[in-house]
Amino acid sequence: MSADYQTREYSGGCQCGAVRFHAKGLRDNPHVCYCRMCQKAMGSLYAPLVGVTGTDLTWTRGTPATFRSSEHVDRGFCRDCGTPLYYRNLQGTGYGMTIGSFDEPNLIPILFQMGLEGKHPDLPLIPTAKAMGTTIEVDGAEPVAAIASSNRQHPDHDTATWPPTE
Repeated sequence: MSADYQTREYSGGCQCGAVRFHAKGLRDNPHVCYCRMCQKAMGSLYAPLVGVTGTDLTWTRGTPATFRSSEHVDRGFCRDCGTPLYYRNLQGTGYGMTIGSFDEPNLIPILFQMGLEGKHPDLPLIPTAKAMGTTIEVDGAEPVAAIASSNRQHPDHDTATWPPTE
């Protein structure tokens, strides 16, 4: 697939239609992330995401609710139906939009796979997508450590109370 997917305009939104968006173009990073944080945010075994710069994104109906999953990351979703809409590193200038929330997700190729440390062993790798290794290898140890150290997601085990008292 050629890079013309980047220069198209796209629309999308949540399952119930309360939140809609328009993207003037996409970054060159359509990927799936298998890391544990993305798994929990999506309620799935991976998160299919593609970058959109903040200046190329317009919310055309409604406003997403957000969950600050770490000190540096917001996760956007529809407060009415719960559809995950984006990942946003607050130190960056754009959004990692969920590919499934676009009206025509089939027009966006999956070029990369990352967070392989969290990939479920029964899932095959996507043969046409470049495997980028662990999240640390792709994003760098320092940013990943900063996000992990301020992780606000519930741990992967039952707790007597939540959130923890500080």
